[in-house]
Amino acid sequence: MENIDLNKKRHSASHILAAAVQELFPDTKFGIGPAIENGFYYDLYTTHKFTPEDLKTLEDKMKEICKAKHPFVCKSISKQDALKYFKDRGEVFKTELIEELEDGQITTYTVGNFTDLCRGPHVEHSGQVNSFKLTHIAGAYWRGDEKRPQMQRIYGLCFNDKEELKNYIHQQEEAAKRDHRKLGVEQKLFTITEDVGPGLVLWQPRGGMLRKILEDWIRNENLARGYDMVYTPHIAHLHLWEKSGHANFYSENMFKPIEVDGQKYQLKPMNCPFHIAIYNAQLRSYRDLPLRLSELGTVYRYERSGVMHGLLRVRGFTQDDAHIFCTHDQIEKEIEDCFAFALHIFKTFGFEKYKVELSTWDEAHPEHYTGSADDWHRAQEALESVLKKNNIPFTSHAGEAAFYGPKIDIKLIDAIGRPWQLSTIQFDFNLPERFDLTYVAKEGRERPLMVHRAMLGSIERFLGILIEHYGGLFPLWLAPLQAKILTLTDAQLEAAQNLLAKMKQAGLRAELDASPEKLGAKIRTAHIEKVPYTLIIGAKEAETNTVTIRLRSGKNITVSQDELIKTMSEEANTRSLENLFK
Repeated sequence: MENIDLNKKRHSASHILAAAVQELFPDTKFGIGPAIENGFYYDLYTTHKFTPEDLKTLEDKMKEICKAKHPFVCKSISKQDALKYFKDRGEVFKTELIEELEDGQITTYTVGNFTDLCRGPHVEHSGQVNSFKLTHIAGAYWRGDEKRPQMQRIYGLCFNDKEELKNYIHQQEEAAKRDHRKLGVEQKLFTITEDVGPGLVLWQPRGGMLRKILEDWIRNENLARGYDMVYTPHIAHLHLWEKSGHANFYSENMFKPIEVDGQKYQLKPMNCPFHIAIYNAQLRSYRDLPLRLSELGTVYRYERSGVMHGLLRVRGFTQDDAHIFCTHDQIEKEIEDCFAFALHIFKTFGFEKYKVELSTWDEAHPEHYTGSADDWHRAQEALESVLKKNNIPFTSHAGEAAFYGPKIDIKLIDAIGRPWQLSTIQFDFNLPERFDLTYVAKEGRERPLMVHRAMLGSIERFLGILIEHYGGLFPLWLAPLQAKILTLTDAQLEAAQNLLAKMKQAGLRAELDASPEKLGAKIRTAHIEKVPYTLIIGAKEAETNTVTIRLRSGKNITVSQDELIKTMSEEANTRSLENLFK
């Protein structure tokens, strides 16, 4: 198989789409058609309203063009000739783009009968693009301006071969089934309403229980690792954010200040300045270090309406935030412990694969960063040393560090192969300098090193990822509702209530559905809610102190109530990722 750059294929596929559109809908005017992640799109202006049926027709025409192996012919022409060519064909959008270019030579690419204004590069011929699929149609204003004409944007997928394309389509179908926004409604976990505001999450009782379980777990894990728990306000004087630099460097992601008693306050976008204020509240000695401050701190960031997405991108969210203040001698051990903590989290929640990225500075442009070259080299070496010492494969990305320090990003891979940005371990040379952090060393005063560390990223985002990873089928220890007890008739009500009381006394989370609905309807509701164990009590079960367990698989098994409670308690307490009843 030819080894051709995938972006070339995707860019070429967009031109092949345009060629198909030109042939089938000749009155169409063309906008732009770039390669994008996983595929391509083309913006089109026409009185014809494209339909899903049109996509199939266009796809067939694209296959014809590919089968013909038309060459991609590059031609260099003057700006004047390019303007004449596209004006003569009524291509107003191409003409506008050309008019903005500097005088000189311009390149066009022709495939079949379609010629496009384009820098390239492209494949040699259309036959090299053979694994694609048109997926959907969306509206898009010309050049993103709502005052300009509205185009129709046709999206497509493009991969190296049919197997890759098939796997990606399957992954997307699985992702749709696992969409946390849909499952969150079905499982009564959370709500986002226009009345409250976009990007602001309301946690329903079951979602509140899910949050509590996760938050209790992460707090206990932090305490076991020597972190001190702190709590900080949701707002502070604006000058705190001016001093930290956020008011200048991060203002577009912050809400507008609030005026109180003639002074300006700011909803916090970060927790770090508060943790620094706690550090500075008293004189620190080298004997106090490392100092590890941890908080489940709720922050507020102004996200544009177009990028918010369920729990994954919100305006108000709670970070499992921590900041470590330590000496140069301690830093490598602290980084190593953070990384071990991240791996423990992955294992606990059933993530088997992950990838690691090390973001470093651009040594050729030190003016873009704070801190000395020695600081940067020492910090980067510490991060790299930890990864190499633990035989952790990683990729380095020069120039990708924040201006205030290098970082390690850990991306977990979920059950259907999607990567998610999760844990971050970030050096900071900026804030210790801005806030003049010091500690009393054995000889004089020194400045501590500061590390930002978020293991889950945010509670909201992590729960969104978990919902999709499990497909809503939480392991028992995480499930907000672990069991639902169903009765056949009112005659079993007392027996069901007694079982419910025993389960609650054992610390298990259960509910009773004694409604007059038929048993089949009750079972369907429990199935939609993805309750781990559906417990049925009929006349026989009430008489014998047993219970019939309806498993998620649809299988029924009957056990004693004592065995039920004993096995469920063991499954929950050991944080098993699999159900013990099978």
